[in-house]
Amino acid sequence: MFETLSKGFRTARQTLSGQAELNEHNIDNALREVRVSLLEADVEYNVVTRFLDRVKTKALGKQVATMLKDKTGQRLYVKPAEHFVGICYEELEALMGPVDTSIKLSKPIGTIMMVGLQGTGKTTTAGKLAQYLLKKQLKPMLVAADIYRPAAVLQLKVLGDSLQIPVFADPSLLPPQLCAQALIKAKEWQCNVVIFDTAGRLAIDDELMHELEEIKRLTKPDNVFLVVDAMVGQDAVRAAAEFNKRLDVDGFILTKLDGDARGGAALSIKEITNKPIKFLGMGEKLANLEEFRPQGLASRILGMGDIVSLVQDFEEHVSEEKAEQDAKRMLKGQFTLQDFLDQLSLLKKMGPLQSIMEKMPGMSEMLPQGGVNEREFVKLESIVQSMTAEERVRPELIERQKKRRKRIAQGSGRKEAEVDALLNKFSMMRTLLQTLGKRPGLLGQLPGFKQLGQMANMAKDFGGLLGNTQGSFLSAPRAVTSANFKSSKDKKDKRKREKTARKKNKKRK
Repeated sequence: MFETLSKGFRTARQTLSGQAELNEHNIDNALREVRVSLLEADVEYNVVTRFLDRVKTKALGKQVATMLKDKTGQRLYVKPAEHFVGICYEELEALMGPVDTSIKLSKPIGTIMMVGLQGTGKTTTAGKLAQYLLKKQLKPMLVAADIYRPAAVLQLKVLGDSLQIPVFADPSLLPPQLCAQALIKAKEWQCNVVIFDTAGRLAIDDELMHELEEIKRLTKPDNVFLVVDAMVGQDAVRAAAEFNKRLDVDGFILTKLDGDARGGAALSIKEITNKPIKFLGMGEKLANLEEFRPQGLASRILGMGDIVSLVQDFEEHVSEEKAEQDAKRMLKGQFTLQDFLDQLSLLKKMGPLQSIMEKMPGMSEMLPQGGVNEREFVKLESIVQSMTAEERVRPELIERQKKRRKRIAQGSGRKEAEVDALLNKFSMMRTLLQTLGKRPGLLGQLPGFKQLGQMANMAKDFGGLLGNTQGSFLSAPRAVTSANFKSSKDKKDKRKREKTARKKNKKRK
């Protein structure tokens, strides 16, 4: 998602690694990489300049402490490169914040007006917002005020049917009168939130803006949300500034962040308009709407993941009790191909796999260039679905009998080699889970993963299996605890004593 943005910060960190201090020369070298990355991501030029100036000022004026204490009192040894990343994180958060995901709703009927250019995903986002409000125990109604785009009204009705909420449409009325009439219908249908899905254009024009201004005058909406396509970059920011000037928007919803969006709009839009980002559209499904968290987005841009958002995704799709039971069973080695299939289904419910992986700390650096190919998971799914219930529980049966392997390959439309490859990966995964089960620790933040062992130990034991994990969350932690430091010193002292003793013995002989 934010590969273009992340690349510069990653290179900057590598540039500063091994440096003993932060000085003007090495900071300038690091910031040069960040500047190129930000401009490539289509962040507005003046925003880039101001951001880099703030980072440089902070970095030069900051005393770099090589030893810090955490909340538990343990000593942590921190390098200048990590201080630089910390400053970038603070400034990215400030650039996109502060957080304001509130929706003002009047009583008895609250109103939300959705505006934006054509093709930004406005109608789909209206449906996503309706589902979000349903979860808040509200009763939304959708209003089809886009009478110009072919099938726009039909699309909204399909979304309304899937959510089982009413959709108001009347082709005989012009959009301003239609929206005014919708408020009367909302009382009749006992709805307490009305969402106006207004028309868009390919570009801003006076006719469009006049119609939107008239709708706002007649309905006096509590919220005017501008839907912005994150893939458009600086053009999206210019459109946002113009909409804000004419309509005084209350906030933004950024869409299509699950694709190959460069992310420039996310960093520019708040600084240019001084209006908050409310939500992020992270996929095509109605559930793929996230409340905006600048901390999470800044963390993902820097390649550190977003564990809070990941936990929220898990909690929404799986009960903690069931996940806990499954995890304990799997970590005892009772992990079957049916479990594997169930986990794939769960991931598909949670949204695009690329987005999920990027939320895991360090995983963005391990992902293949060009992103995750989700079609590979469809292949795996088809192979497992071609197995019998017994084969899913006892995959060794397939390894022993070639007829089974051949039948599965034919049933799934795959090659026998692909069936073998899946069985090998599954075997390694089961071994990995058994090893993790013996080590208490790190992933206790995730529901169902409280029994998992420390990922640093996993990297040490399975380094060859997992490939290059340098710089990822699988590698050993960069911060060194005082206990580790002391242990290392004791080993060195012991080696010195043994060396001295050997020299004395030689002299005696």
